[in-house]
Amino acid sequence: MAVSPSSSAQQARQALATRLADLCRDAGLTGADLAERCGWSKSKSSRIMNARTPPSADDIRAWCHACGAEEQTEDLIASLRTAEGMWVDWRRMERAGLKQAQEARLPLYQRTHRFRSYSSWLVPGMIQTQPYTAAALQAIQRRRGLVDDVADAVAARMERQRVLYEGDRRFAFLVEESVIRSGIGGAEVMIGQLGHLIAMASRPNVSLGVVPMRPDRERWPVEGFWIYDAAQVNVELVSGYLTITQPSEVAMYADTFAELAELAVYGAKARSLISDAMDRLG
Repeated sequence: MAVSPSSSAQQARQALATRLADLCRDAGLTGADLAERCGWSKSKSSRIMNARTPPSADDIRAWCHACGAEEQTEDLIASLRTAEGMWVDWRRMERAGLKQAQEARLPLYQRTHRFRSYSSWLVPGMIQTQPYTAAALQAIQRRRGLVDDVADAVAARMERQRVLYEGDRRFAFLVEESVIRSGIGGAEVMIGQLGHLIAMASRPNVSLGVVPMRPDRERWPVEGFWIYDAAQVNVELVSGYLTITQPSEVAMYADTFAELAELAVYGAKARSLISDAMDRLG
């Protein structure tokens, strides 16, 4: 597993390593004893106990067997999966296609009531038009050499947008002005997308802010991210998808969102920027 830039993922790995070390001590074993029972080098058990190397599921099974604690095997493997899931590279997330990656997020969307989204790359998926989504996912499919299930993936994303109209959910979207000035799919697709942004901003449960391009900004653009209630942040990086649950880290993203929100324009000023972008495309 690649090293994650998130302390949430690191803390999850450390917690697992601590539990494995405790099992070893409770069994009256040293790291060297355990390595011998498992047929490993002495350094391997040390690396696992110090969270320098993540164990595999087979490593955990061997560890629990060596410690006489087979009843804890499945629980520890579940903890491993949780830690692994905090950082997922795109190839792993999309290995079964883009449709599955889209559907996997639906339960999170359904249980969330307050959404905050910041984007410096693309229009957030929740407020994309179908042609814009198709252009974005087609570009991803071609660039990453994935199976071509783009049509199904687009349908899954459109279905996920239903949460905009259900329940008492609230949505706050921030986009950099560059997102509306340069896009994908060509002029016709972008004009339709920008018109959709204006329509979505009129909804009572939606706030849309545009962060203007300026030469004197004190808070520069950052990677795109979503905040779900106050419980979880997802960050889309070039190399993969990061899940953050550590409260201190979630708070850092919430603070960043608030700072960027203060730079944004809303209402008539945002519509003016979007309309100007549409006029330039026309």
